[in-house]
Amino acid sequence: MPEHSIVTLIGANGAGKSTTLKTISGLLKPKTGAITFGGKTINGVAAKDIVRMGISQIPEGRRVFANLTVMENLEMGAYLRRDRAGVQQDLKMVFERFPRLGERRIQFAGTLSGGEQQMLAIGRALMSRPRLMLLDEPSMGLAPLLVREIFEIVKEINQAGTTVLLVEQNAHMALSIAQYAYVLETGSIVLEGPAAELAESAEVKAAYLGG
Repeated sequence: MPEHSIVTLIGANGAGKSTTLKTISGLLKPKTGAITFGGKTINGVAAKDIVRMGISQIPEGRRVFANLTVMENLEMGAYLRRDRAGVQQDLKMVFERFPRLGERRIQFAGTLSGGEQQMLAIGRALMSRPRLMLLDEPSMGLAPLLVREIFEIVKEINQAGTTVLLVEQNAHMALSIAQYAYVLETGSIVLEGPAAELAESAEVKAAYLGG
């Protein structure tokens, strides 16, 4: 996938989108094929080492640590880092990007709204300074206004230099912010190309964009 871009995977439920992300991040092992990142094959690399290499996943359903505070959740995102000054700098950056998290830094994550938890999950991932961010269904369960806000944040993160691989059921929204897209069906790529072109494809419109 092109570096410094937003690439999206679209497809029906069960097509293999989330499985693809989990396999890249080392949570699942591929049966065949190879996964390469930065010119290196990462098949079989432990998930924590994949994070160390610069890949961070924001899972479906956010999965923040509900019994930890906002600050503690963010610090968990930096658990592999030893550069304390850099961690403090990145905490400041996260609070600048997500002012609501700064206001709630001592609040337990489980008491946040769905949109705030999604912001926290993104902020936690940013604390590892990823080169590649894997983002799984960020719009799930959120009101349309919050969805637009989250996607604007994703665009800003990408413009700051982080490559994003996005899985999103809202194909309209995903294709509107991505530069490149793949369509998955039962684990296989059936279409690929520039996102703007796929958004105009009759086949994609019929299957994923409501005609």
